Amino acid sequence: MNQKPFEQRLNTAIQQMLHDASVSVQTLPQCPQIKLWLVEPGAMQRPFTQDEIVNIQNYPAYWAFCWASGQVLAREILANPHWVKDKKVMDFGAGSGVVAIACRIAGAREVIACDIDADALLSCEANAELNKVNYRIHGDLFAFNEDLDLLIAADVLYDKANLPLLDVFRNKANEVLVADSRVKNFDFPPYQAIGRHESFTVPDLDELDEFRWVNLYRS
Repeated sequence: MNQKPFEQRLNTAIQQMLHDASVSVQTLPQCPQIKLWLVEPGAMQRPFTQDEIVNIQNYPAYWAFCWASGQVLAREILANPHWVKDKKVMDFGAGSGVVAIACRIAGAREVIACDIDADALLSCEANAELNKVNYRIHGDLFAFNEDLDLLIAADVLYDKANLPLLDVFRNKANEVLVADSRVKNFDFPPYQAIGRHESFTVPDLDELDEFRWVNLYRS
């Protein structure tokens, strides 16, 4: 096991995206109970060369941002702990682990942070330690064959090719909770809308206003 400090390992990972990027501990404005290792804002606020744009496209480092949907879902779980209390929960597409952390704080019996990206799983480990919680990590939803009370997914429908996951989620868990800011005219029964909230990415990427509105759906 690599015993280097998490900050050093995360910096090595983020520099695959941008050579002068680094991570720092940042408190989430909409759920200040949670802190995360995230990319330093200044690195994302300058003009990029063409080579840097290609690097960012090839390695976008989703785990180094807390996306709007993740921040909303973490906040709403903390405000409604009965959603997860005493349940076995999977946070799919965990990224930074923000939702998994919220689930543990809110009293989930067991939490699995699942992400296909090895660097995201490293980020999940680092942020669990930072917030003094514990959960399991897993790299492949399709290879996971344990019973789940609840599967949670935030910001995983940015690509239309991912929409079939909505059916996979229902086959994996008794209940599903999805947060999304990308899909217009969301109509995938039996998923039902349960809320709409304004949010933003941390660090703030000054995204289009339409992406600052997060919809919650439950099946």
